[in-house]
Amino acid sequence: MTWHSRTSTTTTTPDGRGMGRDGARQADGSAATDRASRDRDATRPRDGAAVARADGRKRRAGGRGARPFLLVLLLGLTLNSCAGPASSATRPRATGSGESAARAAAPEPRSSAVAFAGASSVGVLIDSQGEHFCTASVVNSPKGNVIATAAHCLQDAGGDPAYEPGELEFAPGFTGQGKGTYPYGRWKVGSVHLDERWTDDAEDADAADYAFLTLAPDARGRQVQKVVGAATPDWSSAPDRRVTVVGYPNKQHNPGNLPIACTTDTRPDPDLPQTLLMECAGFWEGTSGGPWLADYRDAKHQGRLIGVLSGGDTDSESTAALFDDRTRELYEEAAGR
Repeated sequence: MTWHSRTSTTTTTPDGRGMGRDGARQADGSAATDRASRDRDATRPRDGAAVARADGRKRRAGGRGARPFLLVLLLGLTLNSCAGPASSATRPRATGSGESAARAAAPEPRSSAVAFAGASSVGVLIDSQGEHFCTASVVNSPKGNVIATAAHCLQDAGGDPAYEPGELEFAPGFTGQGKGTYPYGRWKVGSVHLDERWTDDAEDADAADYAFLTLAPDARGRQVQKVVGAATPDWSSAPDRRVTVVGYPNKQHNPGNLPIACTTDTRPDPDLPQTLLMECAGFWEGTSGGPWLADYRDAKHQGRLIGVLSGGDTDSESTAALFDDRTRELYEEAAGR
């Protein structure tokens, strides 16, 4: 795996171990920045301990406990009532990537997330121990091998990569209890592309909390987009949009490993320039990196990808960096590989 920002490329040493911008990999991937309170959680220490998988930096203290127990219970019952594929051998029909003017009415706005029959192009990142953490989704590209997620899923702002080369995979359409099932397989990550504002921990790093990853083809030589479809990115969206946001909460809040979704309206985040804010309950740890799809209608008409989930103060308040021309530059770097 290689790691990139627009001004730097991390090389792979002869023994296959990745080197960070400072020439040394961060030992435990933990967060240590003042801005940590805005993000969904803290990177899990890489010691194999049986603890809940984290997918970014810590959110503000006390925010997670503010939701009523009844809401959590109802969400859990809703998620568990929707069964996924029985095994990884079952291969559901993949969904498309186009956008239509009609055919299906857009989902109505909601105040809490529900289980999502989904777009097959949305899935999870998998580490070398087979554990899933962040959400990711396929982005339409010429080669059909690009996915998007949150930058903090991969390393802290200004820190070193939290994973060694070859440790990450993408599992589109992931679902099921325990280790879950992989209806479209697991696709190896080949390269990671991060904005220099994130790798340098610049003043506006929060506006660059996104990443594009390229995937190797599967054993049959197919690119992921050919198999599961993709959403088309939008680099000039207005901040006030109706979006459908998809994510995979962690096992504590989602024992069936089912994707959830919420359709709601966005507005500019008053605290973070170039960042969107939405209010919808149910987006716990694990949903970081999930796509924000404007004008989503159904699984075959996903609308346009305008950002990915980066953080929030509670499970009912989430943020995303709004894609712009700088995001497009990073995407084009990834899409060219």
